[in-house]
Amino acid sequence: MSGFILRRVLSLAPLLLIVSLALFLMLHLGRGDPAMDYLRLSQIPPTDAAVAQARTELGLDRPLAVQYLSWLAGVVRLDFGVSWVTRHPVLEDIATFLPATLQLAAAALALTIVLGVPLGVVAALARNRWPDHLTRVVAFLGVSVPNFWLGYLLILLFAVTLGWLPAMGRGGPEHLILPAIATAAMSASIMLRLVRSSVLGQLGNRHLVFARARGLSERTVIGRHVLLNAMIPPLTAIGLHIGELLGGAMVVEVVFGWPGVGRYALQAISNRDFPALQGFVVVMTMIYVICNLVIDIAYAWIDPRIRLGRTLT
Repeated sequence: MSGFILRRVLSLAPLLLIVSLALFLMLHLGRGDPAMDYLRLSQIPPTDAAVAQARTELGLDRPLAVQYLSWLAGVVRLDFGVSWVTRHPVLEDIATFLPATLQLAAAALALTIVLGVPLGVVAALARNRWPDHLTRVVAFLGVSVPNFWLGYLLILLFAVTLGWLPAMGRGGPEHLILPAIATAAMSASIMLRLVRSSVLGQLGNRHLVFARARGLSERTVIGRHVLLNAMIPPLTAIGLHIGELLGGAMVVEVVFGWPGVGRYALQAISNRDFPALQGFVVVMTMIYVICNLVIDIAYAWIDPRIRLGRTLT
């Protein structure tokens, strides 16, 4: 198991390097001059002398490769520079806003699992009956409705019309309910359909006939021989859902006025705050990669064939 973990950790280094290079090139080879953006955000008149001084201070007068290596060296030390808007270290800003986003994404992930897995199992066991049809309709609606529009609908119904829940801000648990539902709706629907398909695939296996022939109860057959094996694909999909939930949370944060890192990133995009934007992308990529690493380890622990390098047959 330790060898598998080491191989997975080593394989992440090239991925992070490629992401950092792509991010750096996209920002620095795009339209506009970062020096002009810096002066605009600093409220300094963009004279020729000021532009030249800004380019020297920011290191923009150096070759692009030198700029990248210098920035990468800072990233390794977790030094993403200073935000041109807040004038605070980028890592300090992200550390301030990130807990709110992680709280929202964690609540949405919990809803995805708590709703998607049981409903998917129910739909599979009641195939072509009314519970199956009802859950499939719910899953279709969940996938079809954009999370920001669902957020507005939830605010209109539960905050404006009924007055049951707050519409904006971050506070007690009641403030988390609507944003978490809006964030988790699509992921829970996808999880439901995946679990249903996986359970149906296991129900068709021939070894279940022999399990029942040995006198095992139906609960044991379903729990030990169906559900345990059927949970491997959904477990793998959780890693993909983490990235989806983080992205969805950033959009929902704007709708519900949630003070997370998504609003910080949107501010960085609108202001062309390069250090903040670079730091945000790198940190979110690292979180996504680490979460997927944990999922891969759990996957290998459940199915020894994965860590032994064998394919599923």
